[in-house]
Amino acid sequence: MADTSLTWLGHSAFRLDSPGGKRIYVDPFLQGPTCPDSEREPERVDLILLTHGHVDHVGSTIDLWQKHKARVIAPVELRNWLEAKGVEGGAGNDPNKGGTVNADGIKVTVTNAHHSSSIEDLYMGEPCGLVVELEDGKKIYFAGDTCVFGDMQLIRRIYEPDLAVLPIGDHYTMGPREAAVACELLGVKRVVPCHWGTFPLLTGRPEELAKLVPGVRVEQIEPGEAITL
Repeated sequence: MADTSLTWLGHSAFRLDSPGGKRIYVDPFLQGPTCPDSEREPERVDLILLTHGHVDHVGSTIDLWQKHKARVIAPVELRNWLEAKGVEGGAGNDPNKGGTVNADGIKVTVTNAHHSSSIEDLYMGEPCGLVVELEDGKKIYFAGDTCVFGDMQLIRRIYEPDLAVLPIGDHYTMGPREAAVACELLGVKRVVPCHWGTFPLLTGRPEELAKLVPGVRVEQIEPGEAITL
């Protein structure tokens, strides 16, 4: 199998290239101000994963589905809304917290998160995080938009993620101080910060987190850059 690469596309958007050759987009806010121009029009999309209904996370999902007919997995209320917008294939791709969907060898489990979720002034159910288990068994925890919460230790106990993707921008999500505690609760030794630098209100920075978690590798990457798992 090939190596897994995770590319940050700015804000909370990521492209995950799996060891089995699948191209997965998480919260594809590709029209965001920090998404590189070269990443705004993907040549291939196999799977789209969403954490909640805010526009800076749903992003380009509808457009990407129209162009690529990729499978879209999202929490049930959001997935129903997408179906109403013409994004077909909702049945079986609409999990709720604790549920797992196996998407051709990619296991996607919905976890808790503390935030809100709405779009077009409609309630989109509760927000969530995602644990993505790849074909080779490696697991990535995408926290979504959240503050730190004690049950992150359950995510550690049950799923044992190899890597955590955590928001650090503050104001709308946790900042570096809470993210440092999240690292402790999750027991991870490698973290990718996100949801920072997109807008002036998002003041948290990776270097602040790195100072608070000396035993954790904080990936201080810029939009368009990738890491290998």
